Order: sequence, then structure tokens, then C-alpha cells
Amino acid sequence: MSTWNTKQAPDGGWGWAIVVASLMGQLLAYGSPQSVGVLYPEWLNTFQDGKGMTALVGSLVSGVGLIASPICSACVVNFGARPVTIFSGVMVSGGLMLSAFAPNVQFLIFSYGIVVGLGCGLVYAATVTITCQYFDKRRGLALGIVTTGTSIGGFLYATVQNEFIALFGLDGCLLLIGCFALNIIACAGLMRPLHLPAYYLKQRAALAEKAEEKVLEMAPVVEDPINKNQSVNVLITGETKDPPPPYEKSLVSYMALVRLVKKNQKEYSEYLHSTAELLQNRVFLATCVSLFAYCLGAYTPLLFLEDLAQSEGLISGISTIPLVSIMSIAAGVGKMLLGVTMDIRWMNSIFLYAFTLLGTGVALLIIPVTRNYAGLQVISALLGFFSGNWSVIPYMTTKVVGMDRLTEAYGILMFFGGFSIMLGPPVAGWIYDWLDCYDLAFYFSGSFVLLGGAGLFLAVLCCQNKNQDETNMSDTESINDYDKVVTVA
Repeated sequence: MSTWNTKQAPDGGWGWAIVVASLMGQLLAYGSPQSVGVLYPEWLNTFQDGKGMTALVGSLVSGVGLIASPICSACVVNFGARPVTIFSGVMVSGGLMLSAFAPNVQFLIFSYGIVVGLGCGLVYAATVTITCQYFDKRRGLALGIVTTGTSIGGFLYATVQNEFIALFGLDGCLLLIGCFALNIIACAGLMRPLHLPAYYLKQRAALAEKAEEKVLEMAPVVEDPINKNQSVNVLITGETKDPPPPYEKSLVSYMALVRLVKKNQKEYSEYLHSTAELLQNRVFLATCVSLFAYCLGAYTPLLFLEDLAQSEGLISGISTIPLVSIMSIAAGVGKMLLGVTMDIRWMNSIFLYAFTLLGTGVALLIIPVTRNYAGLQVISALLGFFSGNWSVIPYMTTKVVGMDRLTEAYGILMFFGGFSIMLGPPVAGWIYDWLDCYDLAFYFSGSFVLLGGAGLFLAVLCCQNKNQDETNMSDTESINDYDKVVTVA
């Protein structure tokens, strides 16, 4: 039996302390990245760099964590949730504090975009994994509570950062937010492991093997029936055979290295072959393309809406409740409502996801013709609500590829999404630098999101009859698998 299954999930008890700690960990880690739109105008005024280059900071902090999600998950599996959370707390806090002393945007790309982004990815992987270990029957509820930490953090931090900037300046704000992030380490203290991580099991096995070798070395010599006199001489005189020459040790080490490389090469080739098979599924390929198109445009308003409102004279400074706060709280509502909608038996998850993409695209196209701040607030609420479609992706992926290949397919989707998030906002910023106007940037973003939603809708309609067995699971199988799907969410 696998070590990960040796203890049954308690579904309560200390698990609720894990839920609280995980929620607070995500709140503290994702609060600043989710409200980076408040910091973006300040960086523009401070460094006087182009909007495209400055937007790369905010896009990296969201995209790096998604692209590195397989590495983050591997770290949690090998070392456990508590050490990874402690290390991620140091990364997030250190990255934010370093950003306070940034001399230019290029330094911010490293300190805020890469360091904080990787730290957030580690926090997310650790908190979701430890929550799944402690909950089985109530896993959906537990994960729903934990993942709302990102939305609550974005809502709170947008206002908090706005006030800190007014009181202490941009540098003081980043230092204080970095100090808050150190509390992630305190959250890790509650993450009592339910199962031993793989790294400790390997270390224990290695120590046991070394102990066996020492015992064998200390064992007495047994007489050789063929050469009795030689064995007696060894016992009496204590003489032993000479150790093997150095070149023999080198040869053995080289052969072991060759075997390891061949084994890893075989695993990599099998993974690439499996990935190619997944991409041959037309509906899954359309899902990857639609997610790429969605992330290319959907993250543009997170950075640029506040700057748009100020540059157009719709508001002086930043509102008490910034637009990114409205987007964050609406995203939390969207995650819950869209998740509940998935429990309706006749609901098709792929069509629902395509509808959210179409709604997001229309909202983005309306932004350039909106001439008042109240209109931008309404559009922010709509964009935030539709961004809750991330809760639909695991269910939709299960319907397309099945439960057996869910983890692999979800990792591929996150790679497409992360790469697109890193690309979208800088492209929109470079369009502004070229035309000195946000209109074409939002038209560009909205058009890509619309194309992604329409393409997915048409792909499903075309393949529905051909791949009916793959795209339509029975209601009973879907209900039984939902609690497993949430694990990957």
C-alpha cells in the first residue's frame, strides 16, 4: 500500500485548523499580486518606463507560478507542505522587501515578478495538497474555503496598499506588505503532516541500506569448502583482499550514471508521447487554445483599468474601493456560483466555460466606449465574476479526457495559461506605447477572448457526435468523480 494512503483523511478535527492556515497563507501570498493594478500606476510614475515593460512585472507574478506548477507540486510531494510553505513565505516576503529597493523596472521583474511569483506557486501547491490529505468526503467544501483566500486577499490588499502608499510611499508600502507576508511561516506551523513526504522515506530507506551493508561487512568469514586453507589464514592473520582500484570504481559509477540517464530518457519520451496523444484530442486542443486566448486578454484589465481611469480623467487618484478590489470579490462570488452551477445535471461544463469566455470578451470590448467611472465598476464586477471560470476547468477537463489523465491534462492547460498570462499584459502595454491610447489594447484583448470562446464552442459542436463517448459522461460517473476532480482544482 502506498504511504500516502496509510492514514485515512479525518474529514474534520485538526483539518479545520489546516483550512484556516491554508486560507490565511493564500491570502497573505496572493494579496499583493491579485491587486497589482494599484501598484502599476505608482511604478509608472516612479521609474518613467514604458507601459509594456512595466506590465511585464504584473504578468510574470501571475504566470510564473502557473508554468512552474509541476515543479511546485513535486517539491510538496518530496519535502512536505510545512517546509515548502516556510520556504515560500521567505520567498514572498523577501521578494516584496527587495522590490522596495528596486532601482529600475528590470530589478522589479526579478524581485516581484519571478521571486514572488514562484513563492506564490509554492504556497498554492502546499496549501491545496495538505487540505486534500485531511479531507475526503468534505474535500470540495474545504478547498472552496481555502481557494477563496486569493480573492479575499486581492480585495483587502487593494485598499490596504492604496492607504499605505498615501501614508508611507511606495517603498514603505512594499516593506510593510513584505512584513505581513512573513506570517506565512506562522501558518506553516499548523500544517502537521498526515503522511511522511517521499524525501524522508527515501532517506530512511538509504539509511537502512547502509546499516545492512555495515552488518554484512562486520560478519565473520565463512570457510570456503574449495579453498579451506586460504579462509583459515584470513581468519588468523586478519588479511583481506585489496580494495578495487580507482578505475574500477569510476567505471561502476559511470555505468550507474548511464543507467540513470537511460531511465530518465525513457520516462521523458513516454511523457512526450502521452502529451502528443492528448493534443490529438480535438476538443482538448481547442480547450488549450481557448485558455491561451482567454489569458492573453483577460488579465489586461487587472493591470490597466486603474491607469485607464486616471489617464482619462474619470477619477483623481485611486478610489477608496479600487477597481481591482471589485474584480477580486466578484471573482470569489463567481467561483462559488459557477461551482454550484456545475452540480446541475443537465449543465454542460464546456458550453458554460465557453459562455464565460464570450461574456469576458464582450465586457473587454465595451471598456473603450465607457466614459464614466461607474461604468468601469460594473465592467470590473462582470470581468471578476467571469474570471471565476477557473473553478470550471477541472470539471471540463475531466469530461474531455477522463479521470485517469486529469492530472497530466491539467498541467498542460496550466502551462498554456501561464505562458499566455506572461505575454498578454506586456503586449497590451506595448500597444499603448505605440499609439498612446488604450482603445486598441482592449479591442485586441477582447477580440482574442471572443475568438477563444467561439472557437471552443464550434469545436465542441463539430466533435460532439464523433467523440460522444469522450465528451459526454454519465450523470452517475460525474457525481462520483466530482470530489476527486476538486483535488486538482
